[in-house]
Amino acid sequence: MNYRTAASRPICFHCGLFVPDDSPFTIKLDQAIHPACCAGCQAVAQTIIDNGLGDYYRHRNVEAGKVEPLPDDVLQQICLYDSPDIQRSFVHQESEHIREAALILEGITCAACVWLNEQHLTRQSGVLSVDINYATHRARIRWNNQVTQLSHILQAITDIGYRAHPFDAERQDQLAQKERKSALARLWVAGLSMMQVMMYAVPVYLADGDMTADIEQLMRWASLVLTIPTVIYSAVPFYRGTINDLKARRVGMDVPVTLGILIAFLASCWALWQGSGEVYFDSVSMFVFLLLGGRFLESMARRKAGAAVDTLVRLIPAFAHHLPHYPANREQQEIVVASLTPGTVLLVKPGETIPADGRVLEGESGVDESLMSGESRPIQKAIGDVVIGGATNIGSPLIMAVERVGQNSTLASIVRLLDRAMSQKPQLAQLADRISARFVAALLLVAAVTYACWWWVDPSRALSITISVLVISCPCALSLATPAALAAATGTLSKLGLLVTRGHALETLAQTTHFAFDKTGTLTFGKMRLRTLTAFLDTDRDHAHALAAALESGSEHPIARALCDEAPPSILHATQITAQTGHGISGQIDGQTYRLGRLDYVAAIAGPLPPSYPPTADDSTPVYLGTPTRWLACFELGDVIRPDAEPLIRRLHALGKQCLLLSGDAPGPVQALADRLGLEQAIGGLTPQGKLDAITDIQRRGATVTMIGDGVNDAPVLGAAQLSIALGGGTDVARASADMVLINDQLHAIDQALGVATRCQRIIRQNLWWALCYNLIALPAAMAGLVTPWLASIGMALSSLLVIGNALRLLKPPIKCNPQPEDANLRHIATDFTKQSDS
Repeated sequence: MNYRTAASRPICFHCGLFVPDDSPFTIKLDQAIHPACCAGCQAVAQTIIDNGLGDYYRHRNVEAGKVEPLPDDVLQQICLYDSPDIQRSFVHQESEHIREAALILEGITCAACVWLNEQHLTRQSGVLSVDINYATHRARIRWNNQVTQLSHILQAITDIGYRAHPFDAERQDQLAQKERKSALARLWVAGLSMMQVMMYAVPVYLADGDMTADIEQLMRWASLVLTIPTVIYSAVPFYRGTINDLKARRVGMDVPVTLGILIAFLASCWALWQGSGEVYFDSVSMFVFLLLGGRFLESMARRKAGAAVDTLVRLIPAFAHHLPHYPANREQQEIVVASLTPGTVLLVKPGETIPADGRVLEGESGVDESLMSGESRPIQKAIGDVVIGGATNIGSPLIMAVERVGQNSTLASIVRLLDRAMSQKPQLAQLADRISARFVAALLLVAAVTYACWWWVDPSRALSITISVLVISCPCALSLATPAALAAATGTLSKLGLLVTRGHALETLAQTTHFAFDKTGTLTFGKMRLRTLTAFLDTDRDHAHALAAALESGSEHPIARALCDEAPPSILHATQITAQTGHGISGQIDGQTYRLGRLDYVAAIAGPLPPSYPPTADDSTPVYLGTPTRWLACFELGDVIRPDAEPLIRRLHALGKQCLLLSGDAPGPVQALADRLGLEQAIGGLTPQGKLDAITDIQRRGATVTMIGDGVNDAPVLGAAQLSIALGGGTDVARASADMVLINDQLHAIDQALGVATRCQRIIRQNLWWALCYNLIALPAAMAGLVTPWLASIGMALSSLLVIGNALRLLKPPIKCNPQPEDANLRHIATDFTKQSDS
């Protein structure tokens, strides 16, 4: 194979794409060095060679192409993608036999292409589900590896005229750039042709019969010559879509467009050959140009709507700094991220992106996770802390051990959830798809009837009116109404730290009447924290806190951690520490004996607590500090309400929503919390079944319930509610049961999500009504002969662009509910968002 073009520009040894001029990637085979376009191609090719399959490249004699059907020998070669080593970077193994692949589909031009691929693949034996993100052309395909192989799925996609390959962010950029250049070239040819044809057509129209027959015929022949490039080159995407539709035995949205182009062109050629009749070369070139222009603008808007997901996908860098001999020495080696395995030790320098999920072995630094969680402040990481691939190291170098890579990483889990949500469709969208699928067939019948009627009334106008009918009513706007809005809304929420994991979530959230909250870990932080510190007599508060932290510095008890985590800096050191289980701890600091613990334990050396000292709260755990001669301080510990809980409840009440608290904690503290937050109803002491019964009882009265929880005992009720929101810092089971995941644990995002969901439903309905009204007006007008073919193409293009533009309004960030300022000591950001289940 020749790996350079005629212009001596190198192409990739693996995939055949052009190699950027500054590409550092190479592939070594038989002592020869070959160019590679990206790290993904380099890693896949090297894996093929390392597994003894280098003959694939030695015997290959067909260069990689785009979208065209694959030759038989290449179809046999795609079985190499069945290798587990090659699949590691883009295939997620859910269970022993269930796999999920992240693929990029080439050849997607409209919503109908997505529908066609989904329908075709779901009919394949062993394929469990197919979710295609229309905004990014990324597909998630799940299959049973015992029944079918990935190579069979790739071949099935090729059979209907599309091409699929493992996802690689750099390669996707190259493909997107190539598609954009191709679209611009076709648009440029069509535009130039249209302008030139109009130069010959307009004088004929203006002459109104005064032009001599030979000059008019010459003008028409010139128009034919200038229209041919448009028909045989610019209009190819419409032909390709039509062929794919017919292969799948369905009538898609490209069919009426193709019929309109070919009928108008062939009829004009016949009229020109016969020397009589109307010609429509100007109309053909004009509506091909306008339709291509509309599709090009639509593709740009679609990429903008899906930019949030694309940004996440591109967070992982191509290379990492490997420390192969750590801890013996710190010698660095550059390593391709695609080849990382669990246990690999990496160095992440300040300003660099963390290449994989792992745990800090050495160093302390702030890490920016804003692109994934929406949390704008850096999160401090120290030895033993978990770091997420895709986050940015800000402060100082970190040495980390890799724990999860590829499709098992946190970032891959987030992208999977977003892809699934953006590919699933609410009821309105499913109805629109069913209507549009039947609408095209009905449109062809209407066009045939229109032609017959006008042939009887005025044969000279029958053809042009039929063409107008075919073009003006293509249901592109109807099919775009929902995917565009969902892509924009889901991307906006992901920037706020709220992942939409199922397609119905936004629709259901907008319809919610009741919000049910769990208590511990949801409205509260779910861990012991210092509430108040009361210093007795002339004791210094900070000094008392430092004394308590010194006594508890070696303990892992929750009370000890709460006292130590929030203590001021100190050099105090305790010795002769003695712990008495269930009572407290004693020790010496600077020669003085101290006791820290229960009231009776400290009173044994400090004497009775004076009655003048203030009582502690009923729902707190008091810890006293004293010496043999005096009482020093009282620390009240307990769970702390999240600072944005009360503003969220107030906002929901203002919107007319009812809020209730369902908890397994004791009824007293549950009711006290409800009174503080202004909740209408609070039930404590509930078992998981009790929570489920409470939700079911509310639903029987006609309520739409959204449940927000975080624990294992919330999983049943999360599954039973019409909509469930799990906190990212909660359990894996809760997240797996949820329709949305709040990965930054900031409750005010729920208020923002409610606003986005309401706007999304409103915009979807506006789009659907516009598409319906447009067709109800445009189709009769075209049938009545009031619309020319070129005007029909303008109407169709503007209809689709209006729908896309309306959806892009959802990219505007919603207004926040302004939660109370959060104390630095009460910050709780969930970072262990792992093992996300897609069940």
